[in-house]
Amino acid sequence: MPEDTAQPPLGVNDDTGIPTATVVIFRRAQAGPPELLMVQRSRQMRFAGGAAVFPGGKVDPGDRVLAAQLCPDEDPVVAAARIAAIRETLEETGLAIAVREPVCAQQAADARTMLIAQGALGPVVEAFGWTLEPARLTLYAHWRAPSDRGFDTHFFVTDLGTGEVDIAVDATENTKLFWISAAHALELADSGEISVIFPTRRNLERLAQFATFEDALSDIARHPVRRITPGRTERDGEPWLQIPDGHGYPVLGQPLATAARG
Repeated sequence: MPEDTAQPPLGVNDDTGIPTATVVIFRRAQAGPPELLMVQRSRQMRFAGGAAVFPGGKVDPGDRVLAAQLCPDEDPVVAAARIAAIRETLEETGLAIAVREPVCAQQAADARTMLIAQGALGPVVEAFGWTLEPARLTLYAHWRAPSDRGFDTHFFVTDLGTGEVDIAVDATENTKLFWISAAHALELADSGEISVIFPTRRNLERLAQFATFEDALSDIARHPVRRITPGRTERDGEPWLQIPDGHGYPVLGQPLATAARG
């Protein structure tokens, strides 16, 4: 089993990792467990082509600038990742999250158009008079790919509450958007109807334990976020990809031959 040693301080990215951010967006279903927003990536994408993932992407310089303005007292790596998660969600799905003011569907669509043209969230926030509340994204996990120049990803969770929201696929990086419970997503992955990479599967397994968003927050409080780096091990002579215990994940690994890694 990979050893959970020499964990870096909260938020620290090493010199070789590519900083990225992902957000798990909850909404309350009419019945049953909460639903999560997932996007299906275009098969032409170099990373995780065709896979179902949560919204997110690379941290841009503009995210760091806006984070320094809005969150001067927070860990700058985590703060920039929060801004990146907000920006990427608007760009990929048309959904404006962590905004204090009510945002109607048309305003969100106009903001998305401006964001794609500008390439940064700061001018959009200023133009629409929005007040961002990045703290509404709660740090959930921190994963680092084991390869050189691998993605160093901060995962966040946030809650939309109830009600319908307007979302639309960006038609460039992604081909489909859908709301789904974590348990149902795992069923679709097991049946081959969707494809999920190793970190997404481990997180779906963890998220499937939560009956409410509040359950997720309670679990986060019990498992302080430390960076997770999957590693190879052997079980009965078979190579496995596995994560360390103690981070709140009910399933730690799977055979390397079945572990999609993007």
